[in-house]
Amino acid sequence: MCGIIGIAGTTETSERLIDGLKRLEYRGYDSAGIAVLQEGELQRRRAQGKIRNLESVVRDEPCDGPLGIAHTRWATHGKPSTSNAHPHAFGGVAIVHNGIIENFRELREELAQKGHNFESETDSEVIAHVIAYYLGKGLAMKEAFREAVNRLRGAYAVAAISKDNPDQLYGARRGSPLVIGRTETESFLGSDAIALAEWTRRVIYLEEDDWCMVTPTEVEIYTMDGKRVERPEQVSNATPGFADKGEYRHFMEKEIYEQPDAVGRTLSNYIDPVERRFHSANLDGWKSTSRLLGSACGTAFYAAATSKYWFERYARLPVEVDIASEFRYRSPVLLDSDRAFFVSQSGETADTLAALRYCKASNVPTVAVVNVPESSIDRDADTTLFTYAGTEIGVASTKAFTAQLTALACVAAGAAQARDELSANEIGDLIDGLLEAPRMLNEALEKVSDVEEIARSLSKASDVLYLGRGQFYPLAMEGALKLKEISYIHAEGYAAGELKHGPIALIEEGTPVVVIAPYDELFEKTISNVQEVAARGAEVILITDRKGAKLAVDDASAIIEIPECHPVIQPIVAAVPIQQLAYYTAVLKGTDVDQPRNLAKSVTVE
Repeated sequence: MCGIIGIAGTTETSERLIDGLKRLEYRGYDSAGIAVLQEGELQRRRAQGKIRNLESVVRDEPCDGPLGIAHTRWATHGKPSTSNAHPHAFGGVAIVHNGIIENFRELREELAQKGHNFESETDSEVIAHVIAYYLGKGLAMKEAFREAVNRLRGAYAVAAISKDNPDQLYGARRGSPLVIGRTETESFLGSDAIALAEWTRRVIYLEEDDWCMVTPTEVEIYTMDGKRVERPEQVSNATPGFADKGEYRHFMEKEIYEQPDAVGRTLSNYIDPVERRFHSANLDGWKSTSRLLGSACGTAFYAAATSKYWFERYARLPVEVDIASEFRYRSPVLLDSDRAFFVSQSGETADTLAALRYCKASNVPTVAVVNVPESSIDRDADTTLFTYAGTEIGVASTKAFTAQLTALACVAAGAAQARDELSANEIGDLIDGLLEAPRMLNEALEKVSDVEEIARSLSKASDVLYLGRGQFYPLAMEGALKLKEISYIHAEGYAAGELKHGPIALIEEGTPVVVIAPYDELFEKTISNVQEVAARGAEVILITDRKGAKLAVDDASAIIEIPECHPVIQPIVAAVPIQQLAYYTAVLKGTDVDQPRNLAKSVTVE
């Protein structure tokens, strides 16, 4: 989980930049670097591995100055190396970047034709080149930075400095957080308030599509069209080494909004966007696998159940998915050509760990999908596929869930690549769809006012039904679980095709029914179920895209519209409104959102 620090100061910054990076070590990283403006020239120092390696480089080759930026990087586009480490620099401009630049290939090709030479394998380096290109056309840094970020497509947080602007620090955000810190004599940029807590508690949170220019004594914030805006200054409660809710009421709300960033980081560790291929390191063993067994608990089980549709559709691989507490005790029959995967946020879930050990004892190859390196499941598994959600504090999982979905979607598509089930063009199409996920999540998050209003009626309910079909059936169960967990309202998730086999008996006048149905080949069948419950007095809340909303406008009491997107990411994007529905319903009911009664974040006993 990459980290950003920037300082526009009046004293030397190198030591402080490195100290700031240390406060972000909890995010995880594999390289680090700083860039400072020293006597009119940009100086960069970078190192692979831990921050102590960077400290050693700076000790051997000192550099310092009052203006600087720093970064910790998880390898995304390009392997962990010094040349791929941030900051990236070109033409007197240095940048650090979190996120994914979806259109970096076309920008890179365009600039290469204009004579630009690239030294890294990253998408991030192109940002420095685009800014330098506009500076070369005679624009001032402020205009060049705005033009550059307007060319970027994707989800990102960027900080930049230029050798010709010795007191100016620039930043921009879209789908990835960035916060300004202030004192009377200095200004700062950081990935979050924790990064700045040592120096200031006065913070300004940039809003979506904001960009800024800060100096030691001034802060200017603009929208992407160049309009000057004011954002409120707040007093942060962050302290070094401790998580902070920032401008959000609860950690759960904050973590819902961190999903574009978490999904972007996860995607970057599985996809090679330059070659439009999945990283070969994650593909071993799939060609010889004849059956896949999945096991998990709670929300992680619903992520595993969703992946069943992807593995079977794209990789043509038979899949069985079990709740771990059931799998471990039912004496499952294991075959020589089986492979088993186990999903857990913490990597410590007791039943899931026991299921993994059962498979290992039968010599079945095991794959872990976890968020915590060195956890028990990571250590015991033959292979680990990490999610990169960062620390999740809210008990009800949000960003860990969508990161799990993202990793599993990448692995399913990668398995299809390894098994030669899809053509190169089909693999490329899947990759293009997956890389759009952070941006699509960001668009889904913008519908928050619609969700809040619908939650008002939901908060008065005593029973709620969730329906989904195909890959949205597990998401219906996840939606019901979220509502139960934090609002304490009884809810059940069903396959929409099962409606007439019992659940329809629960429908009476005013019963809320949440239907998850972005437009797909099964949409018409799901809408027939919507009509059945609506005819019996149900209040139907339909989560769909624009095409689905147009076709079902007369059948639903309320519609939450998500952006139209590739089918492989529809469940990832549709997760946002089901999380928000549960969250705002719980807030209205006044429950303890982050620590709901009777629940623990990690279930480490039976």
